[in-house]
Amino acid sequence: QVRLVESGGGLVQFGGSLRLSCAASGFTFSRSVMRWYRQAPGKERELVATITSTGGATIHADSVKGRFTISRDNAKSTMYLQMNSLKPEDTAVYYCFAVVWSMTGPSDYWGQGTQVTVSS
Repeated sequence: QVRLVESGGGLVQFGGSLRLSCAASGFTFSRSVMRWYRQAPGKERELVATITSTGGATIHADSVKGRFTISRDNAKSTMYLQMNSLKPEDTAVYYCFAVVWSMTGPSDYWGQGTQVTVSS
C-alpha cells in the first residue's frame, strides 16, 4: 500500500525557514518522480517543485525559485522541501505527490498535507 506522510509544517514568522519532509512507503521510491504542491484557502492547488527519480534534476515554480529547494534521499525513501525567506503568501497546505508505475500504468498518489502558516 502506497503511503506518503508529510511532516515539518507549522507557524513561522515572515523571513523564517521550515523544512518539510515526505516519508514514502509501499513502492520503489527511487524510481518515482516526486513533487510538492500547495493549496492556499480559496485557491487552486499549485505545483511548487518537481524532482526526478535520481534527484539529478529539479524544477521550482517561479514564485519560490531562489527561496525553496526540493531534494530527496532515496536511501531513506524521503523527499524534502527546504523553505527559506518565507512570506505570508506561502501560507498553504503543502502536499507530497508521487507518480508510481505498475503493470497497469502510472498512478498518482497524494499525502494528507501539512499546514504552513507564515505570519507577517
